[in-house]
Amino acid sequence: MDSDAIIKFEAVSKHYQMGEVTVTALDKMDLEIEAGEFVILLRPSGCGKTTALNLVGSLDRPTSGRVNVLGHDIGRYDDGQLTKYRRETVGFVFQFFNLIPTLTAAENVEFALALTQHGGLRQRSLELLKLVGLDERANHFPSQLSGGQQQRVAIARALANQPAILLCDEPTGNLDSVNGHQVLQVLRDLNRRQATTILLVTHNSAIAPMADRVVRLQNGGVERIETHDTPVDVAELTW
Repeated sequence: MDSDAIIKFEAVSKHYQMGEVTVTALDKMDLEIEAGEFVILLRPSGCGKTTALNLVGSLDRPTSGRVNVLGHDIGRYDDGQLTKYRRETVGFVFQFFNLIPTLTAAENVEFALALTQHGGLRQRSLELLKLVGLDERANHFPSQLSGGQQQRVAIARALANQPAILLCDEPTGNLDSVNGHQVLQVLRDLNRRQATTILLVTHNSAIAPMADRVVRLQNGGVERIETHDTPVDVAELTW
């Protein structure tokens, strides 16, 4: 395995049984992602983007092949190892913010922090909210925040375990272009300033130019890969 590859798919297939029909989400897919990259998986729904994300996040296991993360085949992990992996290695940002409505922004982040550390939760939650530009909204409830602000709280929460890899599933899917730009800028800044590896899946081709690489999927595999030596600034994206 390439020493720079933090994620490596090796002939990965994933099949789902729906009654008498076998659905192939991934078909012997090969892909390497280097540490510190910002990679977008792009294609319309139903081509395996979210499946690939779920495999890296250990929310699912491959039918065949290997998903290597940090040099380990996570498909072979037992339940205890998987729990430790999710807690220490990956963070998740979903299309739906999934914030707890009865908790403030800071408390939502603290809730995640409590899983990995003891003491200093409020201070750390404020640091994370400042990182996403929302420290002044720490005491606001989700209902008092815009969609973009809620998603930024969700990103702060995802960073609670200081993940090496941030997995983002359509993070701008429920946002208008203004809020979408804000969320994408936060992700781009995290990638550049903290070298967080980001794997983002989307059907929105308009945001593709901001990535270091765009992986286009088709028929359960990699159709082509586009490399951007000079990614476009988020502010220049239009959709």
